[in-house]
Amino acid sequence: MVVDQELAALFHTSGLTLALAESCTGGMIAARVTDIAGCSAWFRGGVVAYSNEVKMKLLDVPEPMLAMYGAVSEPVVRAMAEGACKAIGSGLSLAVTGIAGPDGGTSEKPVGTVYIALADQDGCEVVRCQFDGDRAAVREQTVEMGLLMLKKRLTMPETA
Repeated sequence: MVVDQELAALFHTSGLTLALAESCTGGMIAARVTDIAGCSAWFRGGVVAYSNEVKMKLLDVPEPMLAMYGAVSEPVVRAMAEGACKAIGSGLSLAVTGIAGPDGGTSEKPVGTVYIALADQDGCEVVRCQFDGDRAAVREQTVEMGLLMLKKRLTMPETA
């Protein structure tokens, strides 16, 4: 996959390392990353934080935040990304949480609602996506968007 090979080259050039925190994708991003030969030079590891308990214990997501905003929210995905950087000791992290379906959607957060966060030492960027399709399609679109966000971040010129 072209994007995956481009990511490998970009990580090698940047000197950054990657951590992952995945919920709705259940490790699919980590699988894509570890399919890349030589990824051990820059991929530190990941957490599949499907339950709120794992989000709290391993990624340091505050329980009151989960209660107030729900697991599928901007504050929670931001905390997941920041927690992954800290827990895994990486310079860059990608976190995803969402409602892949077929159940679980509401009028405020319908099936296909996904939050993706990219954190580094300079801050955290969060995007909310609304993907179409069945469970498999939502999960695959989440993986692709996350990888594209990584590629975009790694191709950004450094600011002085």
